[in-house]
Amino acid sequence: MPKANTPIHRPWAIALAASLCIGTGAAGSALAQSPQDRLANAESGAMVVAHRGCHRAGVQHGLPSAPENSLLALDHCIAMGIDVMETDVRRTRDGYLIIMHDATVDRTTDGTGKVADMTLAQIRQLHLRDGMGGASAAVTAQQVPTLADMLSHGKGRILFNLDIQEAIYAEAIDESVRLGAAKDVILKTRAGSGSPPLAAIPPYDRVPFMPILSRVSGTPAEMVALAWQQLAGRRAPVAFGTPRLDSAALAALRNEARKAGVRLWTNTLGEGGDAEATRNPDRIWGPLLSVGFSMIQTDEPETLKAFIVRHHADERPSN
Repeated sequence: MPKANTPIHRPWAIALAASLCIGTGAAGSALAQSPQDRLANAESGAMVVAHRGCHRAGVQHGLPSAPENSLLALDHCIAMGIDVMETDVRRTRDGYLIIMHDATVDRTTDGTGKVADMTLAQIRQLHLRDGMGGASAAVTAQQVPTLADMLSHGKGRILFNLDIQEAIYAEAIDESVRLGAAKDVILKTRAGSGSPPLAAIPPYDRVPFMPILSRVSGTPAEMVALAWQQLAGRRAPVAFGTPRLDSAALAALRNEARKAGVRLWTNTLGEGGDAEATRNPDRIWGPLLSVGFSMIQTDEPETLKAFIVRHHADERPSN
């Protein structure tokens, strides 16, 4: 199943930033609030989403690299003050929910085989490879966590964006509720013009929910209609995942989201995104913040966090 990530927004953002100039809309003190409180308040500033956790070395915090989707990557995110850890959920042959992006364990562990063909006991015997894995990555002492392990370990300290890789939404939500972590997770799935207001229907109505808006024409009118459709239920989403849009369509969607108190989510993963942002954050992340994106998913969470803090400092008037 392909990941429901949203694409990078770059070329038009640079030009649009100068005309919209809306900033992040929050004082620097908002960064000290809990991630749960900040998610509920769209005016509390930009939030950093760590893609598969904080697996890259946190140089500014003296932290080494960690395996993706591991408890160590979670600990590093918490130490860095990251708001959200994006993580992936799959089901073992005997029905346990585990944290694993790929359909097989080959890339990320010292084992081989399909997750769906393995029991939890077999998964527990494996060890995660460092970073984003691969045959050349070192094998670590970290093991594959279950969803329960992950939620219990980070409960109340961070948010989890659960990227559900199979038809197990209800099970993942039920596990979150059972552990008392319903407010700690964000669920997402795609929503088009024929979709009902997903945040208000079971089982999505039990946790914070983000529809990823699926465009056809990408016109301003279409994006406004999609937003209205998802806002029409008794319960509003916490954010909109955005498709690739031109400046007019993004501005229209942004305006509707702001009126409803809903965040806009994007990512800077992939070629021309994070790598370029680490060299020149003002060129990549600056325009995204300026045009209204307040949740950015990245493989460089420490660097993005530092940039957002500086962005707030730059906005404060001098004495």
